Amino acid sequence: MRITAKIDYAVRLCVELASRYDDGSYAKSDELAAAQQIPVSYVLGILNTLKQTGLVETRRGADGGARLAAPPAEIAVADVIRAIDGPLASVGGRHVEDVAYPGASAPVRDVWVALRVAMRSVLDVVTLADVLAGELPAPVGALLAADDAWRTRPNRRDVVRAAARAAD
Repeated sequence: MRITAKIDYAVRLCVELASRYDDGSYAKSDELAAAQQIPVSYVLGILNTLKQTGLVETRRGADGGARLAAPPAEIAVADVIRAIDGPLASVGGRHVEDVAYPGASAPVRDVWVALRVAMRSVLDVVTLADVLAGELPAPVGALLAADDAWRTRPNRRDVVRAAARAAD
């Protein structure tokens, strides 16, 4: 999964709104932008999208702004991603279960479905409240504890090139 800047910004904005949820106030877009170091123009667009999908509610006026439409514990990170970008996994704009490939590549669909399941196992269970508290559910925490969780794996082609350079 490629995490776009827009998705990153949206999740961060929702966590920021989650941090203000209990006081019941509305946050101004410029305050949110400053708090998360996101351009105001992006904040406005993202809040508009989140409002249209029902995750955020807004109010005009001196006391206006934006706030979460539900408690942070009821909003999963996946909800924010779907609001901004649609399904967690799709192929050419189609749901992964709806694609079909000919011949030897037919099982590729199963790979895409399994990938969606793996993403759901994290993104559908982690709520904004979890992120805000810095306490992820145990299965997600276990993923972070894996030896290679924090290590980027190089592209195999890059490994081969580096080995060839070292041999020269």
